[in-house]
Amino acid sequence: MAVAAFPDMVEVMDRRRIVTADPSMPGANQPYHYAANLGLSEAEKYLAKCATVSQSLACTAIGDVIRGLQERGYRVVGSAVLLAAGRPLPSLANILAAHALIHAAEGEFFRNAVQKACESSKISVARIRERELDGVVGTTFGDRASRLEHRVASLGRSIGPPWTKDHKLATLAAAVIVGGGGIVAGDQYESD
Repeated sequence: MAVAAFPDMVEVMDRRRIVTADPSMPGANQPYHYAANLGLSEAEKYLAKCATVSQSLACTAIGDVIRGLQERGYRVVGSAVLLAAGRPLPSLANILAAHALIHAAEGEFFRNAVQKACESSKISVARIRERELDGVVGTTFGDRASRLEHRVASLGRSIGPPWTKDHKLATLAAAVIVGGGGIVAGDQYESD
């Protein structure tokens, strides 16, 4: 998701699915689920290989977004990655032993791939906890926050489906990064 945001307006400049998992690599869509069936040493190697591939795919996709925006005269000024709980994960052995931690680790895995892709493209990355986004929007936009949230919620009518909760949150996070004065790439991505 790439967004231009100004004091009383937000516009989606680019919306696409960023593929961060190689479909030809066994288990790449859910790497920790796959790794749970391997020995610990094999799991570490597998996850490292998946991370390299996912980061490469994300770099290519982010680069495509940047080039497309630049060709249209826009400049990317930053990015946002929305976090779930934001708590540190335990050791790999502990992650692989608990199904809930496997899901948490996979989310973090793909967010990290996108973050590293942005950083390798010299784009700053703000990590914002999803549950704190409303407060951050309020702090950034003050009395304009509710108008911005309403505008973002209604964007789906003008740009068409899909316009899911994830799209809306990514758009709000992106608007926060520019604070109402530029264009930013947000973190709407898919793992498959």
